[in-house]
Amino acid sequence: MLQENSIKLSSSYAIASKVKDYSQLMKFNLTFMVVFSSVVGYLLVPGVEFNLVKVLLLFAGGLLVSGSANTINQIWEKETDKLMARTAPRPLPSGRMREGEAVTLAIITGLAGIFIMGYCFNLLSAVLSLVSLVLYGFVYTPWKKWNSLAVLVGAIPGALPPLIGWAAGANNLSEGGWSLFAIQFLWQFPHFWAIAWIAHKDYTRAGFKLLPANGEPNKFTALQAATYALLLIPAGVAPYLLKITGGISAIVAILAGIFFLYRAINLYRKNDVPAARKLMFGSYIYLTVIQLAQLLDKV
Repeated sequence: MLQENSIKLSSSYAIASKVKDYSQLMKFNLTFMVVFSSVVGYLLVPGVEFNLVKVLLLFAGGLLVSGSANTINQIWEKETDKLMARTAPRPLPSGRMREGEAVTLAIITGLAGIFIMGYCFNLLSAVLSLVSLVLYGFVYTPWKKWNSLAVLVGAIPGALPPLIGWAAGANNLSEGGWSLFAIQFLWQFPHFWAIAWIAHKDYTRAGFKLLPANGEPNKFTALQAATYALLLIPAGVAPYLLKITGGISAIVAILAGIFFLYRAINLYRKNDVPAARKLMFGSYIYLTVIQLAQLLDKV
């Protein structure tokens, strides 16, 4: 009896460990925000009403596609992940998972996610999902070692989720979807440069070139982050001007944009890691606040 219980506990632990490894590989915690923006894009389409089944299917498709892209990213970066304290414990660099298993996971989740988007929504959203996966997994990821334009390249798949959601609901790429894409596209520059500023030593050790201005965390980098944060203010008002959302969401977008800009200017003033960390957390606050405001104030 004791031996049977021991075997059951051992099996349960092995399953839990494997689930945890898959979760780390697919970055489910970070992917949630990405998929949420896709749901926002879907629900903002004129005439689309909240449907729990549809929302859950969109979440599933988005999680699988994003998870596949993240897995491909970690397959590419298995060796460089060993050089960074933050990423060394991941399943591949730590040796807990074989590369073949990760490749299989990436293929299955990618195909399943694209199938869900195509079968449950439309071909357009499936094609955009495929484009996002390819750009992130096979263009942005290797580009990180070439030059800092990788951030520009990576901002495209990073901004596609709300456009994918819009396409899933409207089956077109009209101005409303592009306005949501523009917000998330501009947002990524101060967001990602703040992260790269904080992790500069690790990224340099791994050979990643992600900061502008010769790859150094300096005032020029901070000035560029502030420029994009400034552009977010008019971009945040665009959904209101296109009559997708109401005036309250426009006011919220302006106030949130000023808050985000203040944090970017603070990075320029202080030029240090604590200010970069505040900008990074401010970016999460900004995007969450305006997306919730847009949902609640849909016309």
